[in-house]
Amino acid sequence: MTLATFLDTLTARLPDRAIVTDAGQIEPWLTDWRGRWTGTSAALLQPSTTQEVAAIVQAAELHGIGLVPQGGNSSMVGGATPPSDGSSVILSLRRMNRIRNLAPDHAVVEAGVILHDLQQAAVDVGARFPLDLGARGSATVGGLASTNAGGTQVLRFGTMRAQVLGMEAVLSGGQVHDSLAGLKKDNRGVSLDHLLVGAEGTLGIVTALRLRLVPGAVQRAVAWIGLADPHQALALLRRLEGATGQIEGFELIPSVLLGRVLHHIPQTRAPLAGEWPWHVLIEATAGPADEPPQQLLERLLADAPQVGDAAIAQSEAQAEALWRLRHSISEAERAEGPAAQHDISLPIDRVPGFLTEEARLIEQRFPGTEASGYGHLGDGNVHFHVRAPAGAGRDWADSREGKAVSALVHDLVTAAGGSISAEHGIGQMKKDELARLAPPARIQALRAIKRAMDPQGIFNPGKLID
Repeated sequence: MTLATFLDTLTARLPDRAIVTDAGQIEPWLTDWRGRWTGTSAALLQPSTTQEVAAIVQAAELHGIGLVPQGGNSSMVGGATPPSDGSSVILSLRRMNRIRNLAPDHAVVEAGVILHDLQQAAVDVGARFPLDLGARGSATVGGLASTNAGGTQVLRFGTMRAQVLGMEAVLSGGQVHDSLAGLKKDNRGVSLDHLLVGAEGTLGIVTALRLRLVPGAVQRAVAWIGLADPHQALALLRRLEGATGQIEGFELIPSVLLGRVLHHIPQTRAPLAGEWPWHVLIEATAGPADEPPQQLLERLLADAPQVGDAAIAQSEAQAEALWRLRHSISEAERAEGPAAQHDISLPIDRVPGFLTEEARLIEQRFPGTEASGYGHLGDGNVHFHVRAPAGAGRDWADSREGKAVSALVHDLVTAAGGSISAEHGIGQMKKDELARLAPPARIQALRAIKRAMDPQGIFNPGKLID
């Protein structure tokens, strides 16, 4: 009865197309990207304006209905999936997909704008948006901000938080926070923008963003390096960082994961003729006044003692082919079979040891498993996978053993001074582990902020923090 009254209230305030109750149209949005969580929602709300979002928030608080904000539904941690008890409805921001303003140094875009569309729009004004990831064709900027997404260019430009210059969001009571003017100095207390970035929709609904753009029309060069171990990869990174500020990407990949890509992904081939235990993918860029990036890489890699072998892309097509190997790892891993997957960050100097010593420790504790990691060495972000023993079921990661594996990984990460979530967020997948491992001061602060900004508990219930 409460849900029916809630929908009746909205029917009087919203256009017909903003309220979807047909089960067939709702069904595709009930399951997360990984297929691990499926919820229930009697309605899919599709506002097209900030005012409509405000009306939805007001009605939800009045009737005690949870709102699960959703963009491209590409969450890796079940962060955009409604609960199974039917107490919430999906609030889709996909129809709020307008680019309100575009200039060479910034863009004002609504939350439902897809990352790829923003990237293409930036090119049209001679700029680029300095954040990229594999889900660029479906991930929305509202979701990227709400999870503080990272990607492959964090080494030079930082995470999504560094790209946010201002924000529009609907808070409790339907009140609209608007900092889209993008003031460079604003000392009116705590930054609401910073609170909302990374909050996973638990404090309010992000409706628009003012985002940083950087100069476009850059030259780039991409190289694939073979080397003996991750310690050499770190030494090579330090060497390059000391010599130039033009390195944008530095991705570390073990041979076992490259092999899976070559096996499962059509039209891929090994970049190097020989076999190497570890690989690094490097991207360098240059503006008009910089040393050409291909010349730069050739010069810096020629006498680097860490380099066993190297191939530098000779065309844009070859550069894209090298990046495709990196971006296809997740797809190849899914095709290989069940695994417990972890998005962790570590102090950069601890990454090589974790990928060797700690990985072997996990394999010893859980015989038959295989531990491997890859990712953004330059910012300490590792995608650390522990593959299930032979014959394990597809739900192994959620089994007793799989959960014990993840607990050990998170214990080791915490002991090393790292984080159990680098760029994917907490969602519902890691909520219990956050409560178990985070310092008490952090948990206390997160709960206090949640109570203060969402007193009715309607924003993305069951995610991040109780």
